[in-house]
Amino acid sequence: MARYCFCLQVKPERMTEYAQQHRAVWPEMQEALRETGWRNYSLFLRDDGLLIGYVEADDLGAAQAAMARTEVNTRWQARMAEFFTGLDGRGPDEGFVLLEEVFHLEEGK
Repeated sequence: MARYCFCLQVKPERMTEYAQQHRAVWPEMQEALRETGWRNYSLFLRDDGLLIGYVEADDLGAAQAAMARTEVNTRWQARMAEFFTGLDGRGPDEGFVLLEEVFHLEEGK
């Protein structure tokens, strides 16, 4: 399974509300993520609004496409879009920047 890391920018004045929304992610959204191949998905928020995401998937593009076909994702992305800058009309799930992995410590090696 491949590892992916990405970043987005949350509006600094909306960080508290953004974090609150993610403490109560809808159960149907969580289930859709699982069903479409998202694994070990985590979000980390720096105090200036930089959001770093980490996810494992067999194929991130396929997982994103599968999520895009769900009704719950359409609702969630519409709700979350207002928290971000620099999306240029794209949803957060389409507007993130993938980061290159430059090191990974393998377990037990």
